[in-house]
Amino acid sequence: MKIAVAVFALLFLAGFAFAASAPANFSGNWAFDPAQSKNVGMMAQGKIHTTVVQTKGAIVVDDNSEFNGQKDTQHTVYDLTGKPITNTSMMARQATTRSHWEGARLITDWESPGAIAGTMVKRTEKRYLSRDRKTMYVESARSGKDPMVIVFTRDK
Repeated sequence: MKIAVAVFALLFLAGFAFAASAPANFSGNWAFDPAQSKNVGMMAQGKIHTTVVQTKGAIVVDDNSEFNGQKDTQHTVYDLTGKPITNTSMMARQATTRSHWEGARLITDWESPGAIAGTMVKRTEKRYLSRDRKTMYVESARSGKDPMVIVFTRDK
């Protein structure tokens, strides 16, 4: 009997550990929450509504934003196989992105040409959900710099 209880407890804990590290599902509609965000500067005055569609092989993010009366859209594809693909960065420059999972966090490395000829700008983006899955965090930082943390709440 003791062995059966021990085996059950071990299987239960293994299942819990697997669930805690499984990739997150970001699918849904999200609204930018400037009050919870950090280091976003003037972006805090804008509005962003984001739609995320996730499949086994890719995450597609469509941002619709408005800042000072100007409307903009951004379409970003995150290839979940780790293959490098081209996306447009927030600064309207072409960037090569590579994504992979670290537990429940999606890690994406962005590399784009710098303002000075021959230089490259590299930043790392970490996308993850709160425990209750109602808040999405997108941390973006260059090496050695404090991250910009963009917070979204799930639309109801």
